[in-house]
Amino acid sequence: MPRRPPLSYLLATALLLVLLLWLAFGDMQRFQTSAPPADPAKEETPPRVEYRLSQAAPHAPHLVAQGQLVAAREVELRSRQAGRVSGLPASLGSSVEAGETLLVLSTDALEAQLARAEDQLTLARAELSGAEDLRRRELISRPEYLRLQSSVSVAAADVAELRHALDETRPAAPFSGVLDRLDVELGDVLQAGETYGRLIDDRQLIASAWVSQRDALTLEPGLPVEVHLLDGTTLPGELTHVASRADEATRSYYIEASLDNPERRRIAGASASLTLTLPERDVHRFSPALLELDEEGRLRVKHLDDDDRVVTTRVSLVETDTREVRVTGLPDTVRLITLGGGFVTEGEGVTAVPSEQDEAARETP
Repeated sequence: MPRRPPLSYLLATALLLVLLLWLAFGDMQRFQTSAPPADPAKEETPPRVEYRLSQAAPHAPHLVAQGQLVAAREVELRSRQAGRVSGLPASLGSSVEAGETLLVLSTDALEAQLARAEDQLTLARAELSGAEDLRRRELISRPEYLRLQSSVSVAAADVAELRHALDETRPAAPFSGVLDRLDVELGDVLQAGETYGRLIDDRQLIASAWVSQRDALTLEPGLPVEVHLLDGTTLPGELTHVASRADEATRSYYIEASLDNPERRRIAGASASLTLTLPERDVHRFSPALLELDEEGRLRVKHLDDDDRVVTTRVSLVETDTREVRVTGLPDTVRLITLGGGFVTEGEGVTAVPSEQDEAARETP
């Protein structure tokens, strides 16, 4: 009895025959040389995006700058006359009124010089008076008469100069304020032009700071300012000056604000933070994630037109924080793309669906 071949060989032979037949005549579904036709329904379905309705609202942006406070009026006191200090009627730290004497210098030599000059003036006037009588009788020449007139003028000028020098031995406060520094003692000798103290008027202060070129364009004198001190307190003020020319080194602009200090707090010279309230404008508020950059590196945002097509509009950043940005440049009412904006391009039609927040806001009566 002939031996039957093993079952595995029979199965392998059968599978080989089936494979040869499939390669020869094709499979049940036939081989295709091109991709199957796309589903027309799928091609016509536009991409889906979510949007939020945004309405422009008035907003007064703020600009914060770091600066310092100085007294509105401050002067280094200098002696205009040489002499020995013989009196100190105003003490260090005292409040003085305009015209009040701050210092007294010895006047012994000046008083003697003034007395002699006054005597010379009296003599010159007497000689001129006698010459006038002779002049009427033509007993004196005209040059001699003019010389006597000149002597009177010179003597009068000497008297006026010495009287002024005598007044300078008692220098007075040029304005009301506080004697913030006093550098002399009784008996000290001052030279003309030497500093002996400092007077400040701190009832009004000047807050100064520097701002960028872009920020300077939005500033005008008269804007309200809040000055924040290191202890947390604030003082109201008003912007009084914006430089017309930028600093050459930093390209920033110098600004000043004026503020009252009725309590005369000792804050002149201290650091401060200035918060300027800029003119009000209409802005849109939304998440910073909606912003993107165009090819020129400028900010833009995607939104929808009335036909549900994507529109890209450049915007100007007004103010920003960690939660939202405030921008200008968009229409008053706009549908901002909040989801799916990264998958659509300018002019592309989309299926617009309101976001959950927008839908909830509509349903709220």
